[in-house]
Amino acid sequence: MEPIAGQFVTETLDYDGGRQVTAYVPPDPPEAIVFAGDGQVIAPWGSVLEPADLPPTMIVGAHRLRDETLRIHEYVPGESTSSFAFDPERFAAHERFFVEDVRRWAESRFEVSLPAERTALFGVSASAELALAIGLRYSDIYGTVFCASPGGGYRPRVMPEPLPRAYLVAGLQEPFFLENARRWADALRNGGADVVMAERLGSHGDPFWKDELPRMVAWAFSH
Repeated sequence: MEPIAGQFVTETLDYDGGRQVTAYVPPDPPEAIVFAGDGQVIAPWGSVLEPADLPPTMIVGAHRLRDETLRIHEYVPGESTSSFAFDPERFAAHERFFVEDVRRWAESRFEVSLPAERTALFGVSASAELALAIGLRYSDIYGTVFCASPGGGYRPRVMPEPLPRAYLVAGLQEPFFLENARRWADALRNGGADVVMAERLGSHGDPFWKDELPRMVAWAFSH
């Protein structure tokens, strides 16, 4: 990992027997904050924000489970139309943890509380579906969704109002996820949301998503 001017803070919260949360804290007071699933992967990407000409942005990431099936149960709502057997109760419990406990921890631990227009959600693959699900439910808290290569499980039947802004990205070498991202972009635009849909050379994986994060932050917060 490249040397950084900010710092990483990891603590364990009282959820599901203990769940870790990692925050990237920029060297200057945060002017924006990004909450994310897959926290042990995404929070360290704060290092790519420092060389860019961006407002100081904090990343707060709730760690994922190692078991991929349980991860999907926590990240995808039960109203999916997929044939996969989801677990609405587990999603609801994780939703409360993510929206209430993780946000409260960030506010108290770092004394940071920002309005919705300076607060975003970020997810990749399955956690991109978590970002969409939470963003559509709590647009009064999270004004923007960053969604990278979303999976195909979460398909809401009716778009709520109001909708958050959304920046979606998918790679030309991951056709399933690209198609799903396009579908989401169309649905959000049709609902009146401000949407960016970026299609780039790339495939499903952390380097592709990490490279896009500074562009997402610039679009959402550089004004």
